[in-house]
Formats: sequence, C-alpha cells, structure tokens
Amino acid sequence: MKGQTVSTSAKDRREVISRLEQLGFNREEAHQLRRISMTLHRWAELECGDGNDWASWAIERDEQTHKPYLLTYPHTGKSHRRPIADRETGALKRLAVIMAKHPEFTSYHQTDPRGAALYIVRRADLGNRDISSCYTMGTCIY
Repeated sequence: MKGQTVSTSAKDRREVISRLEQLGFNREEAHQLRRISMTLHRWAELECGDGNDWASWAIERDEQTHKPYLLTYPHTGKSHRRPIADRETGALKRLAVIMAKHPEFTSYHQTDPRGAALYIVRRADLGNRDISSCYTMGTCIY
C-alpha cells in the first residue's frame, strides 16, 4: 500500500457508526471503535514497513521485552532502532473495555493492512466455528 492513502467518505463513516448503533453500541463507543480500527490499521501498515530512495523502515517488537521499535535501514549505512509508543496494545486495551460491555459480541483484529483492521461479530452467529475463518460475516469497522 506504499504511497496509497485509504480514505472513507463522510457517508461511509456515518454508515459504520449507524451500523454499530443498530447493534447496540452507543455513539461514543461507535466512534471509539472506529478510531481503534484506524489505529490498528496504521500499526499494521507500519509493521509491514515502507521505504523511499534513502531508507526502509518498519515496526518490530523486541523478542524478549516485546517493546516496539521503529527500525530504520538506510540504504547506505548501518540500521538503527528507536523506541516508539505502543499504540497497538493501547488500542487493544480500549477495545477490550468496550467489548466487555457487550458480551453478546466478539471482535476480530485483522492484522493484514490491505483491508479493515477490526470486525465485530455476534457470538451467536459463530456457532462452534473459529472466528478467524468467518469474521467477515460480522460488521467491518473502517
């Protein structure tokens, strides 16, 4: 998705908020879920990495501490890393708080940045199936 910006129209944003309200989420929760989805989407893009004529970069987590770092790989020199705020963990914590208020639903965090990052699925619709195989039957949050 290099160089490409995903944007939604005002109509699309209103539609997502409306769908969430129809499911029983209040307006503030709906807006929070949308912001969480956007945060997770951007994080996934950065984990995949990007680059230009001078360097490449990506988010990586330290294998021992699990803290995130932005690793930069200059095309002409030594790579370096710098710590960054863990926006993914914060977004997932905020998501858990909202979902705890709605036990009839579950969420799915899609880590592939080529699509939406968050889906809300009614537990009754899952049956015994694994959510990772049928999350698209839920509500896509974009």
